[in-house]
Amino acid sequence: MLRTAFLSALLAIAGYACAGWLTHDFQIWTAEGARRLEVALEPVVTPAVRIDGPDIGLQPLSQWLGDGHSVTIVDFVYTRCQTVCLALGSVYQQMQATLQSTNKSHVLIEGAQGKVKLLSISFDGAHDTPQALQDYALRLHADPALWRFVRVQDRQEMQRLLADFQVVVIPDGRGDFEHNAALLVVDQQGRLVRIFDYAEQQLALDYAQYLAGAAWP
Repeated sequence: MLRTAFLSALLAIAGYACAGWLTHDFQIWTAEGARRLEVALEPVVTPAVRIDGPDIGLQPLSQWLGDGHSVTIVDFVYTRCQTVCLALGSVYQQMQATLQSTNKSHVLIEGAQGKVKLLSISFDGAHDTPQALQDYALRLHADPALWRFVRVQDRQEMQRLLADFQVVVIPDGRGDFEHNAALLVVDQQGRLVRIFDYAEQQLALDYAQYLAGAAWP
């Protein structure tokens, strides 16, 4: 009886310790939660994969993001998507409207030179040519001063970017893709520093504005 109780206690302690290790001391319980925590604790440097898009010549993504003064909210889409990408497009439209309003009614704090921009990256580079991205941007009424669209044409480079940013993209065998959706905040040095659910758009904007040095009333 005592032996059974002792073994049960040992198993409980071992299970607790294992759960604590797997969940970063119980701070997360899901793979997505672990992804967000790991990025917050250790920002991810954007790889130098090559992008192009409407009015954006071929250049390293790390260079475009790490311009030294802009904070960027990034998402991953493809233009033929009729599900989650449409939701992301709506979210970006709302964030764009908020930024447009903010830019008119707020000023940056003294010495701050930051700003917030939006970037949608297509992972379907073979189909989403710069012209296709331009047409998509027009349909979404994207303001190129705030919201740009690019692709990574090289498949291996695209896989590297998805792996580094821990974005899951799975072909469904019918020409479409299953993929996770999130708002990725990249700082002025081109480092992925925070991940938000796309329903947390205001949190993502607030954090990006904070990093950019924008003053809120």
